[in-house]
Amino acid sequence: MDSLLFAGVFDLPWWGIALIALGLTHVTIASVTIFLHRHQAHHAIALHPVASHFFRFWLWFTTGMVTREWAAVHRKHHAKCDTPEDPHSPQVLGINRVLWGGVFLYVKEANRRETLERYGHGTPDDWLERNLYSRFQSLGLILMGTVDIALFGIVPGLLLVLVQIVWIPFWAAGVINGVGHYWGYRHWPTADASTNIFPIGLLIGGEELHNNHHAYPTSAKLSYQWYEFDIGWLYIRVLAALGLAQVKHVAPRPHFAAAKPVVDLQTLQAVISCRYDVLAKYAKSLKRIYGEEVAKLRRTSPADASELRRVKPRLLARDEKMLRDAERARLAAALPKSRPLQTMVAMRRELAAIWGRSTATREQLVRQLQDWCTRAEGSGIGALAEFSRQLRRYA
Repeated sequence: MDSLLFAGVFDLPWWGIALIALGLTHVTIASVTIFLHRHQAHHAIALHPVASHFFRFWLWFTTGMVTREWAAVHRKHHAKCDTPEDPHSPQVLGINRVLWGGVFLYVKEANRRETLERYGHGTPDDWLERNLYSRFQSLGLILMGTVDIALFGIVPGLLLVLVQIVWIPFWAAGVINGVGHYWGYRHWPTADASTNIFPIGLLIGGEELHNNHHAYPTSAKLSYQWYEFDIGWLYIRVLAALGLAQVKHVAPRPHFAAAKPVVDLQTLQAVISCRYDVLAKYAKSLKRIYGEEVAKLRRTSPADASELRRVKPRLLARDEKMLRDAERARLAAALPKSRPLQTMVAMRRELAAIWGRSTATREQLVRQLQDWCTRAEGSGIGALAEFSRQLRRYA
């Protein structure tokens, strides 16, 4: 009886089955990050038809996911990130619901016709998609289970099928969408709660670097700092070397020149292109002023210093819409204790608003940035004036 349960074409020990499971699920993770995410949802890369169809087939075979549904749900997540309309925000729904039930949130949103119509454009719509992949979603899983059982035996095959079925729902729908908006480190002060879960992106194909992705959604490379590694980017470079992929976009790197006397259109374009680098540097200036103000108030007004210390420096550089009511209340009570900090927080919001004004002409935006720099350098706040001079160096 045991031989019937465990007999297959290959008679492998338990650790061999574990390695097979890890290898198969890693191919699936690579297919999600390269094909669904970077190629389909964000058009960061172009794929040769051979590579594109391999990934599409593999995802149907191992997950039953439909390309249009995945791309639509993910694009809506970016458009409505960490708001009540976000399909899977732990900031709104709670970490436990997204971490352990993310797949159900995905399925619920994927069944909304308006989501598919608004966000599902540009995805495959050929004969195979209409008549096989989208029409018979579960057939791939049935075939996969049959192959696993034939090759490795009933019990090992069923365990392999189970691992392959739950792998993406847990790691992609749960961990990335949940932990990636709840816990980790942040390079970029994006207008959402995205975090980098871990700097070495191996297990989830580089998707661990989620804050980097939200800062630069159309970048084919998710790593940015020297100590970060994105294995998905390594695979893309290999595909590109084989002529199977073409990189279309990567995150911009700031370039600097001598500070211009007056901000011009080129400066504006450089600042907008590198706006998260600008805001990250501004956050450092805010932190520096925060430390100076707390130290000064300890000598002159300990009560005010205590009030100011109730505000964490990271809150000063956070986008206003991401503040909770209690955090807004603490800021409202503390900032009047320090004019420099109050000024810098207000001017950060003004600076971020410049590239958020889509209806303004380029000439209007240049004048607004010129005015911002003039007021910053005349504010009497050393860190703010220094930052403005650095802003005029973006090229």
